[in-house]
Amino acid sequence: MKPDQEDAAPAATRIDPKLLEILVCPVSKATLEYDAARQELISRAAKLAYPIRDGIPIMLPEEARPLDG
Repeated sequence: MKPDQEDAAPAATRIDPKLLEILVCPVSKATLEYDAARQELISRAAKLAYPIRDGIPIMLPEEARPLDG
């Protein structure tokens, strides 16, 4: 594996850009940012990080991780 590919998310764990365009935070209704390294969708407005498990975003507030700061 090339060094620049080590940090890349495997194809099965990437989020479809079209899906990211339509998903919003269930708490704030704000847009989400994709964090490939942590496999999370970030809501800056709600200060929450929603996990992505097996390529599926888990959009439940009780499953979200609070963001620091």
